[in-house]
Amino acid sequence: MDTDPNSLTTDMLVAAGVMVAIYALIFSDVIHRTSAAIIGAVVMITVGMLMGFYSQVAALMAIDANTILLLFGMMVVVEILRPTGGFEYAAIRMAKLARGSPKLLLIYLCLAVSVISMFLDNVTTIVIFAPLTLLITRILDVNPMPYLVAEAMLSNIGGTATLVGDPPNIMIGSATDISFNQFLVHMGPPIAVVWLFSTALLLFMFRRQLVTGGRGRHIDLDERRAIKDAPALKRGLFGLALIILLFFTHRTFHVYPAFAVLIGLAVMLALTRPKPETLLREVHWALLVFFAGLFVIVGGVEASGLLSMLGHELAVLAGDPGQLLLTALVVMWAAAFLSAIVDNIPFTVTMIPIILGLEQQGVHVLPLWWALALGVGLGGNGTYIGATANIIVVSELDDSGIPDARVSPMQWLRIGLPTMLLSLSVASVLFVLFFDFLR
Repeated sequence: MDTDPNSLTTDMLVAAGVMVAIYALIFSDVIHRTSAAIIGAVVMITVGMLMGFYSQVAALMAIDANTILLLFGMMVVVEILRPTGGFEYAAIRMAKLARGSPKLLLIYLCLAVSVISMFLDNVTTIVIFAPLTLLITRILDVNPMPYLVAEAMLSNIGGTATLVGDPPNIMIGSATDISFNQFLVHMGPPIAVVWLFSTALLLFMFRRQLVTGGRGRHIDLDERRAIKDAPALKRGLFGLALIILLFFTHRTFHVYPAFAVLIGLAVMLALTRPKPETLLREVHWALLVFFAGLFVIVGGVEASGLLSMLGHELAVLAGDPGQLLLTALVVMWAAAFLSAIVDNIPFTVTMIPIILGLEQQGVHVLPLWWALALGVGLGGNGTYIGATANIIVVSELDDSGIPDARVSPMQWLRIGLPTMLLSLSVASVLFVLFFDFLR
């Protein structure tokens, strides 16, 4: 086997072939995405073992337990809060605030999700807002699909603005001396502009769905009567507040985000004492298995050396200091397209040591960090498997029981790809215009 790290090997070609075949199966919607992910994981492990580049142990290590447990914990938290009527209360309040206007509601929801995603992980934000949005759209008698899809995309965009809004940003912050404030000052303004353009595009693309339903302009419900169990709601909100507090401070206490969720969940279970069998019945197990399968597939591609080779190729231009702006733009766009296909975490893991190595060679790498963060953050909107928030939304719509709400992979692509391209184009223009500031 060729040992040159910059050459394409048979292992890389086989791993890429398996991934492309499974992704084609997922996008074709011939079988359920969870079944396709399980098939892909088994095939990737089998060929990896036969060819010697992947093992069963490596496959298990590729599964991001932090992500799986975080999702599991937040799903159970939502199910503890759901019977209390808290979601119904918030839904009626927000429906009244929108005054029955579907377009205004989309703007309010997306703004709330984006701002919260700047300070909490965007996955957690979507897990909380998805059931809330379904309730609001039922009250207004409108299709929930535009709202949930827009929330996922704009939560991905909003989370790009801070060090804690998206897992790749957290990883970049851990590998560098970039502070929270420095990250926000440099990334906040361009993300705000990108958010405005992306929201306008989504409003245009969803213009036919954003019409007033039969009850949309007559919201006369009393939100106070929606609360079914006030004591249980207060105890549940105490646990949720503890989780949010730990999210803000988890790095100080060296606590994983997933463990922060489990701490809050344990408190909620002790205070509310629900029936575990009822809670676990409502967990989206198929979604968790789908994520595990994707982690195994992407882990095989990473183990083959393909992601590392691509990362090295992206950094070749950086050897010439005069090409720093061009290099940053290449990193941004390549990171975006790769993040739309594979999870952005493995690509970020690959790029961090490469950029750090360039810094040791005397290259001014600060613009490359901004470009990497923008690329992996904005690129996830391109496909429904490009970001965890996207997959959660698709699963929620599938389980909603509303025939018109379901989003196929190709439907997402027709909405997500233009949004990704516009956001990247706007970010690129801003990068060129304000490159001296970003340096």
